[in-house]
Amino acid sequence: MIQKGTFLNVVDNSGAKIGVCIHIYSGYKSRYAFTGSTILVSIKNLRSKRRASSKIKKGEIYKALIVRTKNQINKFSGDTLFFLDNSIVLLNKQNKFIGTKVFGSIPSSFRYSKFLRIASLSSGLVS
Repeated sequence: MIQKGTFLNVVDNSGAKIGVCIHIYSGYKSRYAFTGSTILVSIKNLRSKRRASSKIKKGEIYKALIVRTKNQINKFSGDTLFFLDNSIVLLNKQNKFIGTKVFGSIPSSFRYSKFLRIASLSSGLVS
């Protein structure tokens, strides 16, 4: 569960390293966001290698898609799925991905969502 003020790892090659959630888009007075939700983030840190050539600047505000959460995801088969960190991928105003690569694995539920392209950008899917 992600709420306002949560620090999140950015797992794409856009140049950002850490962002903070400042708004949740999923509904009226929504308190929590889950995997697959879109949120508004402020960039706190940049990756050291990409600092000079990055389009992303510290303190800018972007939309983001939550890719992984520490909170467990319950499946219909009775299995549970959880990750070791809270991670996001940055989006532009038209909900297109800023980065061209996603580091780490993502849940296979993205294959059946409107963000199908993230399945091909990532290194692997976890069912």
